[in-house]
Amino acid sequence: MENVLKRIFSGKSDDDMHNEFIKFSRGIFANRYLLYGKKQKDKWTIKTGCEFANFLVRRCLEKSEGEISATGIIVYTGSLGDSKIPIERVKQFMGIKQYVINSKVKVSDVLEAMDKYPKAFFALTFSIPTAELKIKAKAPKSSKPSTKGDAEVKADFCSLKTTNKELVEDLFFDFPQFNEIKIKHILDIEKVIIPTNISDPVKMREMSKRKGKIIRDITVDGKTEKKEVSFEA
Repeated sequence: MENVLKRIFSGKSDDDMHNEFIKFSRGIFANRYLLYGKKQKDKWTIKTGCEFANFLVRRCLEKSEGEISATGIIVYTGSLGDSKIPIERVKQFMGIKQYVINSKVKVSDVLEAMDKYPKAFFALTFSIPTAELKIKAKAPKSSKPSTKGDAEVKADFCSLKTTNKELVEDLFFDFPQFNEIKIKHILDIEKVIIPTNISDPVKMREMSKRKGKIIRDITVDGKTEKKEVSFEA
């Protein structure tokens, strides 16, 4: 699975990309999809914003087997009743549930839950032979237009140490070779395309498409570059 930004900049469109942007209204969203990477002797240190949490969990586990010791939370509005992941307890606030995880769990059960509940947020921390992933056990920040402009924001929601070259090349698809790299994105949602044949407000929101552009602001080994792409998803 490629990360959503790589797919957009490659001109692709699919349901996963649509689901990624449902939470955004019209407006300009600065400092989104933050990325930081540093090459070390035999591995990479990567830090990202919250938007990459599910992607990192899936990509770290998709070629793994057996059990992992996982801690963290799964954030979801509904029930995870069909999930085989052991739940320690459930916290709830304003209709949002946080399922607390602190146990050994089968890799296959995590991936199965991610397939069954694609709109859930998997903030999990674990280690496997090729990666050590740490994600803050809290809900992601709200999707509101920026009020801070271009103020510097650190990529620190997810932290990863990995030897997985393919994962690194996916995240930093335009500059896969680097010593140190920082990337931030500006989302400019210019229009929300609302379907005309739907009356249910929930379905209307879920089926509405977002149209706009994404600006990719890159600083790699001291050099800066900007890229822009239009999208509809």
